[in-house]
Amino acid sequence: MVSVGERLSRARLRAFIGRDEELGRFGEALDGKPRAPFAFYVHGPGGIGKSTLLRRLADHVRAAGRLMVELDGRFVGRDPADFERAAGPFLEVPGTVLFVDSFEHCQWLEHWLWHHFLPRAADDALVVLAGRRAPQPQWTADPAWSGLLHVTELEPFSEEQARSLLAASRLRPELRDRVLRFAGGNPLALSLAAAAGSAGCGREELWAPSADVLRTLLAGLVGEVPTAAHRRALEVAAQAHSTSEELLTAVLPGEDAHPLFSWLRDLPFMESTPRGLHPHDAARETLAADLRWRAPNAFETMRRRLADEYLRLLREAPEERVWTVTDELFYLFREGETLTRLRTWSREDEVHDRPLHPDDLDTVLRMAEETEGPDSAGIVRYWARRQPGAFSVYRLVNTGRIVAFTVRLVLPAPPAPEDLAVDPVVAAAWRYAEATEPVRPGEHIGVSRFSVYPGRYQVPSRVIDLSSSRAHVETARARGRAYGFAVFRDAETWAARVKGTLADTGQRPRVGAHTYGVFAVDWRRIPVETWLLRFTTSTEEPLPGAATPPGPPSVSRTAFDQAVREALAHWRDKAAFAACALLRTRLAADLAEPAGELRTLLRRSVDDLARDPRGVRAREALTAGYFSGAPTQEAAARRLGLPYGTYRRHLRQGLDLLCEALWQQELNGPR
Repeated sequence: MVSVGERLSRARLRAFIGRDEELGRFGEALDGKPRAPFAFYVHGPGGIGKSTLLRRLADHVRAAGRLMVELDGRFVGRDPADFERAAGPFLEVPGTVLFVDSFEHCQWLEHWLWHHFLPRAADDALVVLAGRRAPQPQWTADPAWSGLLHVTELEPFSEEQARSLLAASRLRPELRDRVLRFAGGNPLALSLAAAAGSAGCGREELWAPSADVLRTLLAGLVGEVPTAAHRRALEVAAQAHSTSEELLTAVLPGEDAHPLFSWLRDLPFMESTPRGLHPHDAARETLAADLRWRAPNAFETMRRRLADEYLRLLREAPEERVWTVTDELFYLFREGETLTRLRTWSREDEVHDRPLHPDDLDTVLRMAEETEGPDSAGIVRYWARRQPGAFSVYRLVNTGRIVAFTVRLVLPAPPAPEDLAVDPVVAAAWRYAEATEPVRPGEHIGVSRFSVYPGRYQVPSRVIDLSSSRAHVETARARGRAYGFAVFRDAETWAARVKGTLADTGQRPRVGAHTYGVFAVDWRRIPVETWLLRFTTSTEEPLPGAATPPGPPSVSRTAFDQAVREALAHWRDKAAFAACALLRTRLAADLAEPAGELRTLLRRSVDDLARDPRGVRAREALTAGYFSGAPTQEAAARRLGLPYGTYRRHLRQGLDLLCEALWQQELNGPR
């Protein structure tokens, strides 16, 4: 007969995946090999597999015939003497192995352990500590402990390991990709989601984690949340790609963002990056799924607040801060059909971009020739001489190796004859502009001319994501940009990917052995902020770059509200205001001088808010933010003598009241 303990051990062995290094080092210590560690410290976020690893190590201890003491930090008393009594054999019996799981719950013991308890261990004893937090740095930096202490931060499973776990759980193959997207590489999330998937429906598109799964994951991954404000901060971090203290201040007005951000930063599943806090995938998806299930309206409200803040940054933030704003905006709506076709948020082979350096040119030319041929390489050399500032060179973050480059040209009207003669693609873009709506003197076109990433040539990639984000920001900041053009070699495939966001010009210029598709947007017809919302909302507006149909188009409430915000944002730029989407609504249909009269209508509607006492502060916030000439919203808050969070609350209320008043006029005509 096989004992229950043996059966459990065999089951754990069959289900255990990875962690080979940790098992190997612990095995060396059990065997008493020279220079093997005495203390093992395992840390990582909830659900990452710490307890599972400890159970596997305990099986090894039993197999070696050693005495074992197991403690749980959640049930350790506040007095160190209680810990010492519970762990007594570790100090008395040679060869004892002490396990302490959930060590974060008794982390206050750490100084006492290193100084007073562990140095008194019996001969050949070993200790394994596992918790969510890393050890205090003085222990890892102490030369006395450096040879005795082995610290491991458990990483999420690789995709191969995750798929092995799902296969071992007998999850149906058609559900595995969806479960992987939800759970990332977190072992607990994978196991729970796999169990829910196996017991649920068999159609992939209908799979979703159950409420029970979400509750279990939240308890395991997040732990106790102190207050409702902390939970809202978590919900921001779950949706935002990265969370800064400034972002919390903007989207949680009335809350003190500093302690909330400090609390988020200390959570074990949060990773600090140069752009802010980034939660591990399983924690992010669990929080987002729980909020979407528990409070769908709150989920959408938070997403809209974040989107509004990103659009504000795009318009108002200093240039050095805005290059990743559209990345952040698109990440909110990453599950949308259009963005799924166009973008990727993979963190593998993470790259950063730098300007072209003369020493980079040979590598760039070689990449161009390998992917597009010698004729394209010659054109790259021409533009490197003529517009070196148009180049971005992409390097791997971990090694610095150049892996890609892009070229975004700025070409004023009229076109230079030499450009037309050298580059057939640029010539095709100018031909389209001339035939559709000519570029006037003082205007220019932008052309995303090259995107060369030999490892992922002209397929959605991090390089295309970053280059597109820069192009969007450049367009938002530019004055006098008439058209934007994007160029892709596989024209038919990209025509399907960009459908609804870029117009196919029909131009198919040839360079060497390859033919290219040219796609366009007319920025005089649609401001970039409105265009960005095509990726996040469904509107009935015509494709940018196509002719506008006669008569005012029907528009959704969401699109109308955004058009009001856009008009306010362009209040001080008469040319941009004259192209705003609000002029294409019924509100402006019968105006004799649409741009001028619409400005008057907006200003009067803002002033009318003060007729209601509840709207007085809202009117003041709108006036200071958009009409007073304040360069930023922060400056507007200072002008009113208000804390920024309070000002933003009044501004948001004012926008809501103004949009409602104008929407009633859109539906019912002027009062």
